[in-house]
Amino acid sequence: MSPLLQVSDLHASYGDFRVLHGLDFAVGQGGVTTLLGANGAGKTTTLRALCGMIRHSGRIVFEGADIAGRPTEEIVRLGIAHVPEGRGTFTGLTAEENLLCGAMARSDRGAIAADVERVYGWFPRLKERRRQQAGTLSGGEQQMLAIGRALMLRPKLMLLDEPSFGLAPLIVAELFEILRKVGEEEGVALLIVEQNAALALELADRAYLIETGCMVMSGSAAEIRDDESVRAAYLGY
Repeated sequence: MSPLLQVSDLHASYGDFRVLHGLDFAVGQGGVTTLLGANGAGKTTTLRALCGMIRHSGRIVFEGADIAGRPTEEIVRLGIAHVPEGRGTFTGLTAEENLLCGAMARSDRGAIAADVERVYGWFPRLKERRRQQAGTLSGGEQQMLAIGRALMLRPKLMLLDEPSFGLAPLIVAELFEILRKVGEEEGVALLIVEQNAALALELADRAYLIETGCMVMSGSAAEIRDDESVRAAYLGY
């Protein structure tokens, strides 16, 4: 089976400063892939390039079509949802209004109410706080809201940037268990950028390791997790 996303020779830059230097990687249908690396390695930049948010070159093939250079709104409509670092919560809106923002690119308006309830099934706490202003939610609840908002797109691929950042370990464990179930039960492919390498490798099927904008290693998550030299040199555990 062809991968859902195939990236070849991906370069990206901010102005004259080059960040990515010819990355090659793939995300399987319904699988979980993680991008690992130190701060400044280029992980967040990779996700932004996939979404058309920064200047880039190379091939980004999604469902057989090259989407490199397409505008962000068109990429969203194709079924790629981005959960950014910092969550991107609309703090002045209620939790439910935030969820509805995630469905703005959809044309099947009649199914949206049912999908709000579907998200509440994954995140019951959001239903309890549906009328609460999003800026007053806890950090964990805001991260759940950001993921729920992305699910409202009914995506084929979700890009998650540091989903565990700033959260207590118990909340992180709960969140990653929900992500695992979403991937398995909804058939959504996940591409996760995560500083907590041990956690990411437990969830992922496949892993890629980036260093200063270059791909230095790839393989199954189990292979990378069990390689002592890789852990000591790159992963910090």
